Amino acid sequence: MIRFHVQTDGLNVRDYLLTKANLSRQTLKKIKFAGGAIYLNNTPVNVRAPVKKGDTIDCLLPKEVRSPNLYPVEMPLKIIYEDDFILVVNKPAGLPVMPKMGHDTASLAHGLIHYYNQINLPYTVHIVTRLDQDTSGLVLVAKHQLAHGYFRDMKVKRRYLAVVEGKLKETSGIITLPIARKPGSIIERSVDYDGKHAETHYCVVEEADAWSLLNIELKTGRTHQIRVHFSHLQHPLIGDTLYGGTKDIANRQALHCYHLAFTQPYTNEVLSFIAPWPDDLPAIQGDLSTLTAQKLIDE
Repeated sequence: MIRFHVQTDGLNVRDYLLTKANLSRQTLKKIKFAGGAIYLNNTPVNVRAPVKKGDTIDCLLPKEVRSPNLYPVEMPLKIIYEDDFILVVNKPAGLPVMPKMGHDTASLAHGLIHYYNQINLPYTVHIVTRLDQDTSGLVLVAKHQLAHGYFRDMKVKRRYLAVVEGKLKETSGIITLPIARKPGSIIERSVDYDGKHAETHYCVVEEADAWSLLNIELKTGRTHQIRVHFSHLQHPLIGDTLYGGTKDIANRQALHCYHLAFTQPYTNEVLSFIAPWPDDLPAIQGDLSTLTAQKLIDE
Protein backbone atom coordinates (compact mmCIF):
# COMPACT_ATOMS: atom_id res chain seq x y z
CA MET A 1 0.00 0.00 0.00
CA ILE A 2 1.44 3.37 -1.05
CA ARG A 3 0.15 6.46 0.78
CA PHE A 4 0.01 10.00 -0.58
CA HIS A 5 -0.81 13.03 1.56
CA VAL A 6 -2.92 15.51 -0.41
CA GLN A 7 -1.36 18.97 -0.40
CA THR A 8 -3.89 20.95 -2.46
CA ASP A 9 -7.62 21.47 -3.04
CA GLY A 10 -9.71 21.39 -6.19
CA LEU A 11 -8.68 18.09 -7.79
CA ASN A 12 -10.12 14.59 -7.98
CA VAL A 13 -8.21 11.40 -7.17
CA ARG A 14 -7.23 10.78 -10.79
CA ASP A 15 -5.86 14.26 -11.42
CA TYR A 16 -4.04 14.37 -8.10
CA LEU A 17 -2.28 11.04 -8.72
CA LEU A 18 -1.30 11.99 -12.27
CA THR A 19 -0.22 15.61 -11.74
CA LYS A 20 0.88 15.81 -8.11
CA ALA A 21 1.95 12.26 -7.21
CA ASN A 22 3.71 11.67 -10.55
CA LEU A 23 1.94 8.41 -11.32
CA SER A 24 1.95 7.43 -14.98
CA ARG A 25 -1.31 6.75 -16.78
CA GLN A 26 -0.14 3.17 -17.33
CA THR A 27 0.43 2.63 -13.61
CA LEU A 28 -2.94 4.12 -12.72
CA LYS A 29 -4.56 1.84 -15.28
CA LYS A 30 -2.91 -1.20 -13.68
CA ILE A 31 -4.14 -0.16 -10.24
CA LYS A 32 -7.70 0.20 -11.56
CA PHE A 33 -7.94 -2.92 -13.69
CA ALA A 34 -5.25 -5.43 -12.64
CA GLY A 35 -6.16 -6.18 -9.05
CA GLY A 36 -5.25 -2.95 -7.26
CA ALA A 37 -7.47 -0.54 -5.36
CA ILE A 38 -7.65 3.12 -4.33
CA TYR A 39 -8.70 4.37 -0.89
CA LEU A 40 -9.50 7.94 0.12
CA ASN A 41 -9.23 8.41 3.89
CA ASN A 42 -9.42 4.60 4.25
CA THR A 43 -12.62 4.35 2.15
CA PRO A 44 -12.63 2.62 -1.29
CA VAL A 45 -13.30 5.17 -4.05
CA ASN A 46 -13.12 5.56 -7.81
CA VAL A 47 -10.79 8.02 -9.49
CA ARG A 48 -13.47 10.70 -9.86
CA ALA A 49 -13.77 11.26 -6.10
CA PRO A 50 -12.83 14.85 -5.12
CA VAL A 51 -9.93 15.43 -2.73
CA LYS A 52 -8.94 18.29 -0.44
CA LYS A 53 -5.84 19.31 1.39
CA GLY A 54 -5.17 17.00 4.35
CA ASP A 55 -6.75 13.91 2.75
CA THR A 56 -4.81 10.68 2.33
CA ILE A 57 -4.89 8.55 -0.82
CA ASP A 58 -3.78 4.93 -0.48
CA CYS A 59 -2.98 2.94 -3.62
CA LEU A 60 -2.95 -0.83 -3.35
CA LEU A 61 -0.70 -2.01 -6.16
CA PRO A 62 -1.46 -5.25 -8.01
CA LYS A 63 0.45 -8.24 -6.72
CA GLU A 64 3.57 -8.90 -8.79
CA VAL A 65 4.59 -12.30 -10.14
CA ARG A 66 8.03 -13.48 -9.08
CA SER A 67 10.20 -15.67 -11.27
CA PRO A 68 10.66 -19.23 -9.94
CA ASN A 69 14.40 -18.48 -9.93
CA LEU A 70 13.87 -15.79 -7.29
CA TYR A 71 13.59 -17.90 -4.16
CA PRO A 72 14.44 -16.35 -0.77
CA VAL A 73 18.00 -16.63 0.55
CA GLU A 74 18.86 -15.21 3.94
CA MET A 75 21.95 -13.01 3.82
CA PRO A 76 23.20 -9.82 5.48
CA LEU A 77 22.07 -6.79 3.49
CA LYS A 78 23.79 -3.44 4.01
CA ILE A 79 20.74 -1.24 3.46
CA ILE A 80 21.88 2.39 3.30
CA TYR A 81 18.44 3.90 2.75
CA GLU A 82 14.84 2.69 2.50
CA ASP A 83 11.39 4.22 2.02
CA ASP A 84 8.10 3.03 0.50
CA PHE A 85 9.51 3.29 -3.02
CA ILE A 86 13.20 2.48 -3.06
CA LEU A 87 16.14 0.78 -1.40
CA VAL A 88 19.82 1.70 -1.64
CA VAL A 89 22.08 -1.26 -0.84
CA ASN A 90 25.86 -1.40 -0.44
CA LYS A 91 26.73 -4.57 -2.35
CA PRO A 92 29.93 -6.48 -1.49
CA ALA A 93 32.27 -7.74 -4.19
CA GLY A 94 31.65 -11.35 -5.23
CA LEU A 95 27.86 -11.17 -5.00
CA PRO A 96 25.96 -11.12 -8.33
CA VAL A 97 23.09 -8.66 -8.49
CA MET A 98 20.72 -11.05 -10.32
CA PRO A 99 20.68 -14.84 -10.77
CA LYS A 100 22.86 -16.13 -13.57
CA MET A 101 21.29 -18.40 -16.13
CA GLY A 102 22.32 -21.99 -15.48
CA HIS A 103 23.99 -21.17 -12.14
CA ASP A 104 22.47 -21.96 -8.76
CA THR A 105 24.36 -19.18 -6.98
CA ALA A 106 22.84 -16.81 -4.44
CA SER A 107 22.48 -13.22 -5.64
CA LEU A 108 21.48 -9.87 -4.20
CA ALA A 109 18.03 -10.44 -5.71
CA HIS A 110 17.63 -13.64 -3.66
CA GLY A 111 18.55 -11.73 -0.52
CA LEU A 112 16.04 -9.00 -1.36
CA ILE A 113 13.26 -11.56 -1.84
CA HIS A 114 14.01 -12.94 1.63
CA TYR A 115 13.92 -9.42 3.03
CA TYR A 116 10.65 -8.65 1.22
CA ASN A 117 9.10 -11.79 2.72
CA GLN A 118 10.19 -10.67 6.18
CA ILE A 119 8.44 -7.30 5.79
CA ASN A 120 5.44 -8.70 3.86
CA LEU A 121 6.23 -6.89 0.62
CA PRO A 122 4.44 -8.75 -2.22
CA TYR A 123 6.67 -7.57 -5.06
CA THR A 124 9.48 -8.89 -7.18
CA VAL A 125 12.96 -7.35 -7.50
CA HIS A 126 13.40 -4.27 -9.71
CA ILE A 127 17.08 -3.33 -10.05
CA VAL A 128 17.62 0.23 -11.28
CA THR A 129 21.45 0.41 -11.28
CA ARG A 130 23.35 -2.85 -11.74
CA LEU A 131 26.91 -3.71 -10.80
CA ASP A 132 29.14 -6.52 -12.02
CA GLN A 133 29.58 -9.43 -9.62
CA ASP A 134 33.08 -8.37 -8.54
CA THR A 135 32.31 -4.65 -8.39
CA SER A 136 31.39 -3.34 -4.95
CA GLY A 137 29.24 -0.41 -3.94
CA LEU A 138 25.83 1.18 -4.14
CA VAL A 139 22.88 -0.39 -5.95
CA LEU A 140 19.54 1.39 -6.38
CA VAL A 141 16.49 -0.86 -6.15
CA ALA A 142 12.88 0.10 -6.91
CA LYS A 143 10.54 -1.71 -4.54
CA HIS A 144 7.72 -2.09 -7.06
CA GLN A 145 6.79 -1.49 -10.68
CA LEU A 146 5.31 1.93 -9.87
CA ALA A 147 8.69 3.25 -8.70
CA HIS A 148 10.65 1.34 -11.34
CA GLY A 149 8.70 2.96 -14.15
CA TYR A 150 9.74 6.40 -12.95
CA PHE A 151 13.44 5.61 -13.17
CA ARG A 152 13.13 4.57 -16.81
CA ASP A 153 12.79 8.28 -17.64
CA MET A 154 15.11 9.76 -15.02
CA LYS A 155 18.87 9.84 -14.82
CA VAL A 156 20.66 8.57 -11.74
CA LYS A 157 24.05 10.16 -11.09
CA ARG A 158 26.56 7.35 -10.58
CA ARG A 159 30.14 7.87 -9.53
CA TYR A 160 32.81 5.22 -9.20
CA LEU A 161 36.35 4.97 -7.94
CA ALA A 162 38.66 2.75 -9.98
CA VAL A 163 42.31 1.85 -9.63
CA VAL A 164 43.92 1.41 -13.05
CA GLU A 165 47.39 0.25 -14.00
CA GLY A 166 49.94 2.92 -14.86
CA LYS A 167 49.64 6.69 -15.14
CA LEU A 168 47.32 8.38 -17.64
CA LYS A 169 48.65 11.02 -20.04
CA GLU A 170 45.60 13.22 -19.42
CA THR A 171 44.58 13.76 -15.79
CA SER A 172 40.94 14.29 -16.79
CA GLY A 173 38.80 13.71 -19.83
CA ILE A 174 35.82 12.18 -21.56
CA ILE A 175 35.96 8.78 -23.23
CA THR A 176 33.36 8.36 -25.98
CA LEU A 177 34.01 4.96 -27.49
CA PRO A 178 31.13 2.70 -28.57
CA ILE A 179 30.88 -0.74 -27.00
CA ALA A 180 29.52 -4.05 -28.28
CA ARG A 181 29.65 -7.71 -27.34
CA LYS A 182 33.00 -9.21 -28.35
CA PRO A 183 32.59 -11.68 -31.21
CA GLY A 184 32.61 -15.25 -29.97
CA SER A 185 31.98 -14.35 -26.32
CA ILE A 186 28.77 -14.12 -24.31
CA ILE A 187 30.48 -12.23 -21.48
CA GLU A 188 33.27 -10.03 -22.81
CA ARG A 189 32.72 -6.63 -24.42
CA SER A 190 35.02 -4.52 -26.55
CA VAL A 191 35.25 -1.13 -28.22
CA ASP A 192 33.42 -1.53 -31.53
CA TYR A 193 32.57 1.38 -33.80
CA ASP A 194 29.38 -0.42 -34.80
CA GLY A 195 28.43 -0.72 -31.13
CA LYS A 196 26.33 1.42 -28.80
CA HIS A 197 27.35 4.90 -27.68
CA ALA A 198 29.23 4.86 -24.37
CA GLU A 199 30.46 7.92 -22.48
CA THR A 200 32.73 7.94 -19.43
CA HIS A 201 34.00 11.05 -17.61
CA TYR A 202 37.07 10.71 -15.40
CA CYS A 203 39.58 12.60 -13.29
CA VAL A 204 42.79 11.36 -11.66
CA VAL A 205 42.53 11.63 -7.88
CA GLU A 206 45.71 9.95 -6.70
CA GLU A 207 48.80 8.38 -8.26
CA ALA A 208 51.35 5.81 -7.12
CA ASP A 209 54.31 4.30 -8.95
CA ALA A 210 52.29 1.62 -10.72
CA TRP A 211 48.66 2.74 -10.54
CA SER A 212 46.23 5.64 -10.62
CA LEU A 213 43.04 6.20 -8.67
CA LEU A 214 40.27 7.66 -10.83
CA ASN A 215 37.01 9.41 -9.96
CA ILE A 216 34.57 8.37 -12.70
CA GLU A 217 31.05 9.38 -13.68
CA LEU A 218 29.03 7.30 -16.11
CA LYS A 219 26.88 9.13 -18.63
CA THR A 220 25.72 5.85 -20.19
CA GLY A 221 25.37 2.41 -18.66
CA ARG A 222 26.86 -0.17 -21.03
CA THR A 223 27.89 -3.57 -19.73
CA HIS A 224 31.51 -3.47 -18.42
CA GLN A 225 31.77 0.12 -19.66
CA ILE A 226 34.48 1.38 -17.30
CA ARG A 227 36.49 -1.82 -17.58
CA VAL A 228 36.36 -1.81 -21.39
CA HIS A 229 37.14 1.87 -21.83
CA PHE A 230 40.27 1.91 -19.67
CA SER A 231 41.49 -1.43 -20.98
CA HIS A 232 41.22 0.01 -24.48
CA LEU A 233 43.41 2.94 -23.35
CA GLN A 234 46.02 0.42 -22.13
CA HIS A 235 45.18 1.15 -18.49
CA PRO A 236 43.15 -1.89 -17.35
CA LEU A 237 41.76 -1.97 -13.85
CA ILE A 238 44.03 -3.76 -11.42
CA GLY A 239 42.68 -7.19 -10.62
CA ASP A 240 40.58 -7.30 -13.81
CA THR A 241 42.09 -10.30 -15.60
CA LEU A 242 39.24 -10.46 -18.14
CA TYR A 243 40.40 -7.15 -19.61
CA GLY A 244 44.16 -7.40 -19.16
CA GLY A 245 44.68 -6.44 -15.54
CA THR A 246 46.90 -8.31 -13.09
CA LYS A 247 46.23 -9.54 -9.57
CA ASP A 248 49.49 -8.30 -8.07
CA ILE A 249 47.81 -5.97 -5.55
CA ALA A 250 44.09 -6.88 -5.79
CA ASN A 251 42.22 -10.16 -6.20
CA ARG A 252 39.29 -8.60 -8.04
CA GLN A 253 38.68 -5.63 -10.30
CA ALA A 254 39.36 -2.45 -8.35
CA LEU A 255 36.02 -0.79 -9.03
CA HIS A 256 33.64 0.63 -6.44
CA CYS A 257 30.40 2.59 -6.92
CA TYR A 258 30.84 5.07 -4.10
CA HIS A 259 28.15 7.64 -4.91
CA LEU A 260 24.52 7.69 -6.10
CA ALA A 261 22.36 10.80 -6.41
CA PHE A 262 18.82 11.13 -7.76
CA THR A 263 15.42 12.64 -7.10
CA GLN A 264 13.00 10.58 -5.00
CA PRO A 265 10.13 9.66 -7.35
CA TYR A 266 7.21 11.00 -5.34
CA THR A 267 8.56 13.51 -2.85
CA ASN A 268 10.91 15.22 -5.35
CA GLU A 269 13.58 15.25 -2.63
CA VAL A 270 17.14 15.11 -3.94
CA LEU A 271 18.87 12.14 -2.31
CA SER A 272 22.61 11.47 -2.23
CA PHE A 273 24.50 8.49 -0.80
CA ILE A 274 28.13 7.50 -0.27
CA ALA A 275 29.59 4.03 0.31
CA PRO A 276 33.01 3.84 2.00
CA TRP A 277 36.02 2.44 0.15
CA PRO A 278 36.18 -1.34 0.72
CA ASP A 279 38.92 -2.98 2.77
CA ASP A 280 39.81 -5.59 0.13
CA LEU A 281 41.25 -2.98 -2.27
CA PRO A 282 44.48 -0.95 -1.90
CA ALA A 283 44.21 1.79 0.70
CA ILE A 284 43.54 5.28 -0.63
CA GLN A 285 43.82 8.76 0.85
CA GLY A 286 41.21 11.47 1.23
CA ASP A 287 37.54 11.75 2.15
CA LEU A 288 35.09 10.27 -0.37
CA SER A 289 32.47 12.90 0.45
CA THR A 290 34.70 15.61 -1.05
CA LEU A 291 34.87 13.75 -4.36
CA THR A 292 31.16 14.04 -5.06
CA ALA A 293 31.53 17.76 -5.80
CA GLN A 294 34.68 17.36 -7.86
CA LYS A 295 34.48 18.59 -11.44
CA LEU A 296 35.81 15.70 -13.49
CA ILE A 297 36.62 17.72 -16.60
CA ASP A 298 37.23 21.36 -17.47
CA GLU A 299 33.96 22.50 -19.02
